[in-house]
Amino acid sequence: MDPLRLVGTWDFRREIEHADGAAYTADGEAVFSPEEDGRVRWAEHGTLRWAGGSTPVSRTLFLVRDGSGSSGGDKPAAGPGTGWRVTFEDGRDFHPWTAGAVEHLCGRDLYEGGVALPARPASSWELTWHVTGPEKDYLLHTRYTAR
Repeated sequence: MDPLRLVGTWDFRREIEHADGAAYTADGEAVFSPEEDGRVRWAEHGTLRWAGGSTPVSRTLFLVRDGSGSSGGDKPAAGPGTGWRVTFEDGRDFHPWTAGAVEHLCGRDLYEGGVALPARPASSWELTWHVTGPEKDYLLHTRYTAR
């Protein structure tokens, strides 16, 4: 699942359903751009909406080759050439970039999810997280569509 094939601009639609019934949506654009150091910048910006209003939102993640030295990660990266990982903007490790199930422990809350990226180039792909723990309990689903 080479993230270099995502380079470009994608529209996204995110649905967030909390266990208490609160519902949110977000839509905007995600730009995947190669960096000089070999990472792929994943920058999103859009609008989060709920029954009572809306607010602008943004985030930046990076896709890095395993073994490329992410700093402050929860787990050491695997050896060079073994794949890719998602890191936060500050370099902390988030999760492996792989098809199928992945987990990330954020404090005492567990993120369980995965990337559904077709094996060959396609016009859309999806990302799902089920987040549970003492601080969080929600399902997040994002669909990315090529422009």
